[in-house]
Amino acid sequence: MIKSMTGFGRFEYVNADRKITVEMKAVNHRYNEVSIRIPRKLNMFETAVRNVLKQYISRGKVDVFISYQNDADANACVKYNEDVAGEYLKYLRRMAETFGLEDDIRVSTLSRYPEVLTLEEQVEDEEDLWSDLEAAVRGCAEKFVETRIAEGNHLKEDILQKLDFILTLVSKVEERSPQIIAEYREKLTNKVQELLGDTKLDDSVLATEITIFADKICVDEETVRLRAHVANMRKTLDEAENVGRKLDFLAQEMNREANTTLSKANDITVSNIAIDLKTEIEKIREQIQNIE
Repeated sequence: MIKSMTGFGRFEYVNADRKITVEMKAVNHRYNEVSIRIPRKLNMFETAVRNVLKQYISRGKVDVFISYQNDADANACVKYNEDVAGEYLKYLRRMAETFGLEDDIRVSTLSRYPEVLTLEEQVEDEEDLWSDLEAAVRGCAEKFVETRIAEGNHLKEDILQKLDFILTLVSKVEERSPQIIAEYREKLTNKVQELLGDTKLDDSVLATEITIFADKICVDEETVRLRAHVANMRKTLDEAENVGRKLDFLAQEMNREANTTLSKANDITVSNIAIDLKTEIEKIREQIQNIE
């Protein structure tokens, strides 16, 4: 089961006290790069979130967005600082006596002074908060992986079709190779006879020349290795996961054999087939760049 590196997931975790929403999206990347946007209140859990995500992601550039909402009345309360209010009141009355001012202090006035009344957020239980956050992260990660698997299946089918076409092209090269030698033998024989006229042709010299030519254009090793690489790539596509780098290596090796076939080609037909091989292999490499 292969996975695409592109994917998206969204999950909301809601209970009586809070709502946590997690979104994830990913694009291709050579390594595993995870960027997390998390509310300040949850900053303490960022490392733990990353550790959870490592269980689901091995490659790709992943952006994670976490939002947190808690509307429970119990989370905030007004605190009355009586000592602070007393200090303010003491000095206000002293000022009134010292300067002969009217003592017009009211409760509404005193309550506005700094630190007399404060709004405090009650501390939440960290273990309970992490439990909810972890559930949200895992829920999102599972949906995210589902989209990666679905896209990975499409990529696999496309690559398999292209591998079938590559084998068809390899068969054409194998079929054409003996014909090239036969045509060269006929062409060489006719040319020599044209030059020598009635002089008897030395078959051993002709055979040696044809052997040298055949060895020069022989691509048997290349076609055998291409078939082996195709078989290996098919096998790799059936492996569990994290096969992107291995597939990329195999595609590079396939391209190397196609290049060698093209360089050895002394025939327009084989040259065109080799170009088609390189084109198809490049299409596979482009698709492999999307695989985790």
